[in-house]
Amino acid sequence: MELKDYIKFANDHPVCYIATTDGDQPRIRAVLMWYADETGFYFETLSPKDMSEQLHQNPKVEICYYNNPEVLDHARSMRLTGEIEFMNDPELFEKAYEARKFLEDIVGESIRPYLEIFRVCSGDLHFWTMADVMKEKTLEHLKF
Repeated sequence: MELKDYIKFANDHPVCYIATTDGDQPRIRAVLMWYADETGFYFETLSPKDMSEQLHQNPKVEICYYNNPEVLDHARSMRLTGEIEFMNDPELFEKAYEARKFLEDIVGESIRPYLEIFRVCSGDLHFWTMADVMKEKTLEHLKF
């Protein structure tokens, strides 16, 4: 597999699960990835959220994407393990703000002062299917 295969899978299935840590307690939640390209897998969060605090304390994450097929035999997931970096790019911030501005209707105020962008730009990727149940240690991995 090449990085482009993982990028395509992530963009095709942007609802994913991200694992963070809260001290020694793992925390996992469903999130909506913003986008992925050759520079990384991009997300945004809001600074008052627990996830933001956890990422600032420990930038190591694992993210799982899943294709959610109608037939279990077609199930495929992709795991991404790496460290996040917060982005401080005004142009990127404006794009993220426009993409997630709909959240203001949900939270009842501007998200602009709280919006944070982060990405995973290096780490380990691999796919998993039902056929891999007993083969986890032999799966192909991509370091990027």
